[in-house]
Amino acid sequence: MATTTPPKPVANLDEATVRFCGDSGDGMQLAGTQFTNTSALLGNDVATFPDFPAEIRAPRGTKAGVSGFQIHFSSNEIFTPGDTVDALVAMNPAALTTNLADLRDGGILLVNQDAFEKKGLGQAGYETNPIEDGNLDKYMLHSVPMTKLTRLAVEDCGLSQKEADRCRNFFAMGLVFWLYDRSLEPTLRFIDTKFGKRPEVAQANTSALKAGYHYGETVEAISTQYHVAPAKLPPGTYRNIVGNQAIAWGLLAAAKLSDKQLFMGAYPITPATAILEELNKHKNFNVLTFQAEDEIAAMTSTIGAAFAGSMSVTASSGPGIALKGEGLGLAVITELPMVVINVQRGGPSTGLPTKTEQSDLAQALFGRNGECPMPVIAAQSPGDCFDIAIEAWRMAVEYMTPVFVLTDGYIANGSEPWKVPVVSELPKIVIDHPGPLADGETFSPYERDEKLSRPWAIPGTPGLEHRLGGLEKEDISGNVCYDPNNHEHMCNLRAEKVAKIADSIPLQQLDGPESGDLLVLSWGGTYGACATAVHTAQAEGKKVSHCQLRYLNPFPKNFAEILTKFDKVLIPELNLGQLASVIRSTFLIDTIDLNKMQGKPFSVAEIVSKINSIVA
Repeated sequence: MATTTPPKPVANLDEATVRFCGDSGDGMQLAGTQFTNTSALLGNDVATFPDFPAEIRAPRGTKAGVSGFQIHFSSNEIFTPGDTVDALVAMNPAALTTNLADLRDGGILLVNQDAFEKKGLGQAGYETNPIEDGNLDKYMLHSVPMTKLTRLAVEDCGLSQKEADRCRNFFAMGLVFWLYDRSLEPTLRFIDTKFGKRPEVAQANTSALKAGYHYGETVEAISTQYHVAPAKLPPGTYRNIVGNQAIAWGLLAAAKLSDKQLFMGAYPITPATAILEELNKHKNFNVLTFQAEDEIAAMTSTIGAAFAGSMSVTASSGPGIALKGEGLGLAVITELPMVVINVQRGGPSTGLPTKTEQSDLAQALFGRNGECPMPVIAAQSPGDCFDIAIEAWRMAVEYMTPVFVLTDGYIANGSEPWKVPVVSELPKIVIDHPGPLADGETFSPYERDEKLSRPWAIPGTPGLEHRLGGLEKEDISGNVCYDPNNHEHMCNLRAEKVAKIADSIPLQQLDGPESGDLLVLSWGGTYGACATAVHTAQAEGKKVSHCQLRYLNPFPKNFAEILTKFDKVLIPELNLGQLASVIRSTFLIDTIDLNKMQGKPFSVAEIVSKINSIVA
């Protein structure tokens, strides 16, 4: 008579953090993405942190080649991917040694037992096998023969052993899906869509996924299943969205709202390439993408498209922005609207190409020759990238200027639930191009309106012929002009125009009381950690407030007043103090700096510790 395995007890959790890690060919990003999407469909609030190896083809099994994906999912609103890990999946010894420090004491440790052989242990620097020598006793260790069990699960699918072993990530995925009470259905649909043209591969991945899930159900060593209830989010339609995808969709929406063709001129560079790739998928929305031969061509093509009347965008990272520098000066002096996106990464030079950093703020503010001001705004989260793309384009056309948008690798590759907006409720971006002139009328290409914006004349419009180029322009006429007084006048005008943007941006908001012992000032991707840390301090009764800067040039009009109402100002940055330097020189106040340049975002604990050291 057949027996049925009795259900295991289920423990309810408010939140949990899981990390998948393994070799760069082990499919950890896919495993993490599927777990994230499933959790989002379940209704959890989620925040993720993908971590890629810096080397494209590091030797298998080495620490340099480890890839990871961390998911924080919760029944409450969250802002970070989690400080410590509750469950760690390590597919080989190198993944274990590089990630174990982040697993909390008593946390769940799932390792692929079959990978812990002599060669792999040696590559990771282990002299003895850690799953046998007692060094992992403080964790809930489950040593699972994932390779062996995967091969057994797919043996009827007609795959080679190498192909069979590539299904291990689905086995690990299935096991973690069972552990945290996730449905397999979304991933099964993904498998059918992704691998439908190779039915044997689809069958193998399905079998491996289900084998991992059933292993969790039946193995005695894993005694408890965990459940995280859906979060109570505002009503609406949600989807999980990645930062680079969100900024691409925001650009599409901005083009639609302004009734413009969207042109992107870009050169592939980590971690900005995904924006170009995403836009290239949507040519049906009147999108023209140009993969240029280099960053200089990408920038000048963007200027040319702006001159021709398109919504013009370029995207890169720090090294590419450096190469665009001369072209950015041309964009400023011609006063053409465009959006320049910098997805920041570790530098200088090639630096840490797959790791996050905030060290390009000074480059965005000052990294061009001459007096060459540009508005600079920064996104704070993956979902916010959608809104900031629209805002940047609106600002560019209202003030006839290129606009810098700063994101970073953490925001660009991270994801969160995003409330899908109702397009009809998004305000239109109205653009008024001057029409043809009557006989005897004269066009003045640098005549300005109340915002100091010059007209955006479309080439070929009768009577609107005018000069463009990098030489200084005469005010009003736009003719080439070497007069020293005119040059000074034009430099002042361009600076004043950017400064006037402060008249149309929102006043700076505070999270907390208007005055107190400490103001935590952040920008960009440090938002989540800073907001959570300040909420923790406020719950302990500390007089601490949080200020997230979206507008970095110009600052909001009430920003100076806010700074004066706090005894001390703490600025956490993933650089050596670039915003702090600007704050000191602009407002003549001292700041306390918290700097980190390790290719990783701040943990909440790091900021809480700093707050506690300042405010008793």
